[in-house]
Amino acid sequence: MIKRIPRHQLFLILSLLFFMQTRLNNIYAQDQQTRISDLQKLDSLIAADSLVNLNRENLEKIESPVNLGMPANIGTDSIASSFGLQREWKPDPVKATWLAIIFPGGGQIYNRKYWKLPLIYGGLVGCFYGLNWNNEMYTDYSKAYIDIMDNNPNTDSYLEILPPGFQNKYSQEYLKDLLRKRKDMYRRYRDMTVFALIGVCLISIVDAYVDAELSDFDISPDLSLRIAPTAIANKCLSGNSVGLQCSFTF
Repeated sequence: MIKRIPRHQLFLILSLLFFMQTRLNNIYAQDQQTRISDLQKLDSLIAADSLVNLNRENLEKIESPVNLGMPANIGTDSIASSFGLQREWKPDPVKATWLAIIFPGGGQIYNRKYWKLPLIYGGLVGCFYGLNWNNEMYTDYSKAYIDIMDNNPNTDSYLEILPPGFQNKYSQEYLKDLLRKRKDMYRRYRDMTVFALIGVCLISIVDAYVDAELSDFDISPDLSLRIAPTAIANKCLSGNSVGLQCSFTF
């Protein structure tokens, strides 16, 4: 006689078997995931080592000297000339300054800014002309003032610089004061012309130095100033005020 198993025991046994099967499947899946993750890490390490080795080889190739069939002691200018290249020229500020000190315009010629030469030499020529003219006028009025002050009728050079009949219209005292003022005026103008001449020379020297120093200075195209009309709200009045707006772009 076969003994039958109660239903609740059968259900309990099947539930236990199902739970064990599910647990085993989870353990197996976790083990497989761990193996796959380890393999991926291993592959990543191998790939990284390969990239490092490849980069090291490329870096060694880049840093290694390239032999173009030319002597090792050949200069860069010779190499550039052999390939038809021109080396970018940059002026020396010290040399440009000394050339400008030795003779005006020398620094501008060295910096290859030939368009500045007419400005410099035009200023020098104007200063020399003014210096010569004022000095001549100062000399003539000085001599005339000395002659009119010595009360000697034989020394009358002041009559040559005065208009005809001018000495008959005014007194001697007025003529003496006039000649003295003119003498002092032309002496002051002569001294001012000397300072102007020195200023032109100093400007030439400073310009040569600054131009050579900033020869490789690059102004960004983003740096700009924009001025445009705009309407400004006025709190005191009911309407708006019109003005100019300055916009700086950096």
